[in-house]
Amino acid sequence: MVTAPGSRRQHRETPRGGSPRGASSQPAAAAMGSPQRPPLAHVFKGTFVHSSASAPMEILHGHLVGVDDNGTIVFVEQADQLEELAKTWGFKTSDIRQLSKHEFFMPGLVDTHIHAPQYSFTGTRVDLPLLQWLTSYTFPTEAKYQDSGFAEEVYTRVVRRTLKNGTTTACYFATIHTDSSLLLAEIIDKFGQRAFVGKVCMDMNDSVPQYREITADSVQETERFVKELLEKKYPRVQPIITPRFGPSCTEDLLNALGDLAQTHDLHVQSHISENEEEVKLVENMFPAYQNYTELYDKNKLLTSKTVMAHACHLSEEELKLFSLRGAAISHCPNSNFSLRSGVLNVRKVLEHSVKLGLGTDVAGGYSASMLDAIRKTMMASNSLQINKVNETGITLEEAFQLATLGGSQALGLDYVIGNFEVGKEFDALLINTKASDSPFDLFSADDFEDALQKFLYLGDDRNISEVYVAGKQVVPFSSSV
Repeated sequence: MVTAPGSRRQHRETPRGGSPRGASSQPAAAAMGSPQRPPLAHVFKGTFVHSSASAPMEILHGHLVGVDDNGTIVFVEQADQLEELAKTWGFKTSDIRQLSKHEFFMPGLVDTHIHAPQYSFTGTRVDLPLLQWLTSYTFPTEAKYQDSGFAEEVYTRVVRRTLKNGTTTACYFATIHTDSSLLLAEIIDKFGQRAFVGKVCMDMNDSVPQYREITADSVQETERFVKELLEKKYPRVQPIITPRFGPSCTEDLLNALGDLAQTHDLHVQSHISENEEEVKLVENMFPAYQNYTELYDKNKLLTSKTVMAHACHLSEEELKLFSLRGAAISHCPNSNFSLRSGVLNVRKVLEHSVKLGLGTDVAGGYSASMLDAIRKTMMASNSLQINKVNETGITLEEAFQLATLGGSQALGLDYVIGNFEVGKEFDALLINTKASDSPFDLFSADDFEDALQKFLYLGDDRNISEVYVAGKQVVPFSSSV
């Protein structure tokens, strides 16, 4: 962890297309000596906690952060630069929002894998392993989303809940139903969350035959979904190609979806090597492929815009292919434990230079909170150390990084979000460690780092007093939503 308590430490990294943090970008009007531009949307003063390329956690005490009307961060400076900044950016001292000593900003949490339709049974039915769980609970539930009224209620609730829990960006699976998947995108846009939304594709399902598509329809409806979603021009909601996983797709479907992703340069999401039974099933179904990863790769679905959930049982060879293609993994430890699927070796994934983020995997994961994903990441790491698989584990700071900057990298959004760098958009959570109904206690001996750790291990939505996406406050919810 790197702490900068008002020191004049030079920030090390330079964001793509921006200036180094610690040096603000100059407003064009001021630079040219013409009249000052309109006031900034926000100027915050206080403590900011984030990750950088060089440190899993940096604590910036006594800093000023300016956000313009587009939601872009225009400066991150130490507070002693106030006069100069006020002159350059044309704001008054009274415009500054001063945080209390019990408050800090952190980047918004990035959920790289969540099933919106499964939110209706989150917190129940985690008593079966994956394939039996899909057949008994998940497929019958997802089949109900043909009903747009039912879909609207659940989708509204899952977006509200995840935003309240601090998820500013989510990568959602919807269902095979195009219209209700488009409805999910509309609801996300209305609430101001940043997201990828995928209409699920599956043309094989012997266990619940009423919940599957004809191959040609699946491709055609995916094309319609992508086209109609892009036509909406939502500023922060994008389509993502979503084959469910190997066992529910024919080779023809995988191939057609790979072509579609390539033609339109789209993101891709699916599941891989979640449990051993699934891996064996894929081996038997697709004997022409060397392994599960090759099944996706040969069908153009393993790209630098791909995020694959779970990956508990990948071989060295497969991890090398992930790294070569620039594909990402979503680590979903709650689900991996709850459905007894396996334990992803995070250290090994990172050693192979594979992009990695965290996911809740609602409802295989019983919690819709990314704070839970951070905690379960620690438990998964601990379990590998207990069982002598790894000598060193993941630190809490690294888990924090995976939930923020790591998630943005996994989704290919790290040039827009993930930390507080000049030029990025302000996706942020205002944390209050002394909220009136806070679920944990602070003592006089606790310093800032103690309070921060207590929040990460014990805090919840009661400590998340405000949520911002691209500079716009989206929590507390406005009366219009």
